[in-house]
Amino acid sequence: MATGIYQNDDEETYTVTFPADDILTTVTSSGAAAANWIATTRQLNQHRLDHLIVGLDLEWRPTFQRGADANFTALIQLCVDQRCLIFQIIHADVIPDELSEFLSDERFRFVGVGIDADVAKLEEDYELTVANPVDLRVLAAEKMDRPELSTAGLATLVKEIMGLRMSKPRHIRASEWDRERLTLHQIKYACADAFASFEIGRRLFYDEI
Repeated sequence: MATGIYQNDDEETYTVTFPADDILTTVTSSGAAAANWIATTRQLNQHRLDHLIVGLDLEWRPTFQRGADANFTALIQLCVDQRCLIFQIIHADVIPDELSEFLSDERFRFVGVGIDADVAKLEEDYELTVANPVDLRVLAAEKMDRPELSTAGLATLVKEIMGLRMSKPRHIRASEWDRERLTLHQIKYACADAFASFEIGRRLFYDEI
């Protein structure tokens, strides 16, 4: 689905390219930078804050030992329109109040696949509460009158709703998400998940399917 990525002039932003979209992606462990992204998002969307749709996803280093506790959440990905934030929360200098306030804003709808598990993990790991999570699988099954979509993965929803093929290579999906400097492949993957979640949610909520 994502076709390319390049770093912009500053060190924290990248442009991830899609067939019809260029996604400005901020990758940071700075609490101030994350707060600034949130403030800009609020400002750009003042006209629709009462029904803002936000793509939400998490990444963490997988554990391969049977019975081992899951590693802490390494990344929080947020996406609204063609703007994404990849916040390296595991390396953050501070978790800003603005992030907590944004996630707990009951006016917003945070959309993702299997989002309830992500929400529970985020609260367990960092005591961050997501006020209004919406599972895209359930929403798609209801909106499209297709019960089988209630167990679909993100790649299936991308194909059915966006008409695109989404590649999710295992070597990236199961990679070291807690590394201090993410690879370009990791950034592209993390952005694609959050953007796809946002775009599917937008189309389903606004009946553009």
